[in-house]
Amino acid sequence: MDGTRRTPRYPFRAPADVVVEGSGTTQVCRMKELSLYGCYLDSSVPLGVQTPVLLKVYGRHDVFEAAATVIYTHPTLGMGLAFREVKDSFTAVLQKWLDEAAKEPLND
Repeated sequence: MDGTRRTPRYPFRAPADVVVEGSGTTQVCRMKELSLYGCYLDSSVPLGVQTPVLLKVYGRHDVFEAAATVIYTHPTLGMGLAFREVKDSFTAVLQKWLDEAAKEPLND
């Protein structure tokens, strides 16, 4: 793989809950980046790679949910999630957030 992404990833700040499937354990995180296929969450205690989770993200006016899997971690910093399943009702929210994020100027 050449390191390029399938779709752009955008800065996106929002509170999120990560619920571990099977145990119900919930971790409160902060979303940092968002794409069509996944996201990056700030977390001082990231979950293990391949952990299946339910992600709930709380935007200003709407909520997004997706079944996801932890695909990589940065110890004490955060974790990357890949969305496994996004229900139709949440696909519209995701697309709206991505459209809004694409219009925001980058703060480098």
